[in-house]
Amino acid sequence: MTAYATTRNGFRLLPEYFDRVQQADLAAQVMGALQDAPLFTPSMPRTGKPLSVQMSNFGPLGWVADRSGYRYEARHPVTGTPWPAMPQALLELWEAVSGWPEPPQACLINVYGPQSRLGLHIDADEDAREAPVVSVSLGDRARFRLGGPQRSSPTRSLFLSSGDVVVLGGASRRFFHGVDRIYPGTSTLLSGPFSPGRINLTMRRVHTGGGAGTTRS
Repeated sequence: MTAYATTRNGFRLLPEYFDRVQQADLAAQVMGALQDAPLFTPSMPRTGKPLSVQMSNFGPLGWVADRSGYRYEARHPVTGTPWPAMPQALLELWEAVSGWPEPPQACLINVYGPQSRLGLHIDADEDAREAPVVSVSLGDRARFRLGGPQRSSPTRSLFLSSGDVVVLGGASRRFFHGVDRIYPGTSTLLSGPFSPGRINLTMRRVHTGGGAGTTRS
């Protein structure tokens, strides 16, 4: 895998940011959170077509998607309870790499099975669109595709392994990106129904200033 310093467009790949012990601790905290905020399957607006990933959230706000649209909500769409608190290790990661003065308000927990994909998209449901997106990979290796500001922009593929961190900052914050493939059996971190598979933790600042309400699109 190639390690990238901060590029001119603000993209960063930080390989093996978390060591094996730290990865295992994060994975355990995810499993604990899912007891209170179980995975749900998001769906496309209007069509209701389910995505191939399952999802939950940490933090004051959580991203959800259904026929009504993409938006942030303060409560789980199935249980109606608040989302679990964000792990301290993630808050410390944000402080170390984001360069943003306010803490993240949402952390998506995306669970990929061996056949899961995530098409090219831009994270655009936040008011704080200048704040970076910071994500952590846990489990099996994934092929990540990074494009540009247009869906037709040229793309390049990167391999993300367990413990790697990606920062979409600067201009890259508004670049199309997605996950083309999961490579089952390339990590022994996860077990049970999560293996083979991958967990991605994606932190975002939703609102500028101190607002903690919901946004809708």
